[in-house]
Formats: sequence, structure tokens, C-alpha cells
Amino acid sequence: MSVTGLVLAAGGSLRLGEAKQLLPYRGRTLLDATLSMARSCGFDQLLVTLGGSAELVRSTVDLAGFEVVDNPGFSDGCGSSIRTAVPYVTSEALVLLLGDQPGVSPDDVRRVAAATTPLAVCSYDDGLGHPFLFRRAVYPELGALHGDKAVWKLLHSGGYPVTSVACAGPVPIDVDTRDDYARLMAMDSA
Repeated sequence: MSVTGLVLAAGGSLRLGEAKQLLPYRGRTLLDATLSMARSCGFDQLLVTLGGSAELVRSTVDLAGFEVVDNPGFSDGCGSSIRTAVPYVTSEALVLLLGDQPGVSPDDVRRVAAATTPLAVCSYDDGLGHPFLFRRAVYPELGALHGDKAVWKLLHSGGYPVTSVACAGPVPIDVDTRDDYARLMAMDSA
């Protein structure tokens, strides 16, 4: 089965106040770290959505191997990025990754990608989290998403069977605020 990795990196970083995609992390940018992790997963297709700070991201981040999908409506939330990217997906399944969540394990990504149900989600020690898997049967609904929590609503809608894939440790930090970034950096130096 072919699988597309979609990295959402179009956010405007309003809560942070600067382009979070470009925050320093392990000698490169936060987005570089996430894209590198996605490259290591063996996806058949790699997509990344850009919106806020798109030109700066293009000139700073190594986007090699990724097809860039521009999302002019990025301020409408993650749903708009997914909706914009779905027409570019060529695979039978789509794994959704967050560009500001570099702590995701490639092994966890591969395990969630192997799920056979229409939807799958990582189940960490402290709750559910990204990445998510969506099979082709779900694409029409992905193409109609709106808002920031739209994938969660779809996940919990009961409309499709869902596999929870056990993943060790806490949900990886998703950097939305300065405090999130400080926690990520503190964990990284521990």
C-alpha cells in the first residue's frame, strides 16, 4: 500500500509571535527536524503545506524531496491546510504530521501507517496524539475540513473504525507557545 506523508507547516504562529517553523532546534530549524524525520519514514510521497512566512521558510528550510502545497487560507486553521493538500495526495493512505512536533518517532509513524482501518491514531502514555492515518475512503471528508480541531472531530465522529496504535512515552510536544518551546528545549537538553 502506498502512503503519503503530509507535514502541516502553514501556521501563522500567532500565539508564538514569530515563525515557529524557523525556531532553532538541534543545530537547524524546528521544521527541518520534522521534515528530516518524515524523510526517514519511507513514504511514497512527501507533501508539506506552507502559508504563514512561506517565503522565509522556502529560503531557510531544506524542502528537498517534498512537494510544497501553498495554503493561502492558512489563517483558517489546520483544516484548511489538509483540505488544500488532499487533491495532491496520490497514495492509498495519508499520514498527517505536525511541522512543529519534532519529537515524533519514525518507528511510531511506521506503525500507525501500517494500520488497516480507515483511521488510526497514536496512543501515548498520557493520551492520543499525532500522527494520524487516513485511508482513501476518508479523503472526501478530509477535503471538507474546517478549523483547527477538525481531524479530532472526524476521529471521534464514529463514522469510521479507528485503530489506536500504542506508542511509548508522553505525547510529543507540539510547539504553539514560548512555554511549549521552552519545554521542548529543556527536554532536549535533559
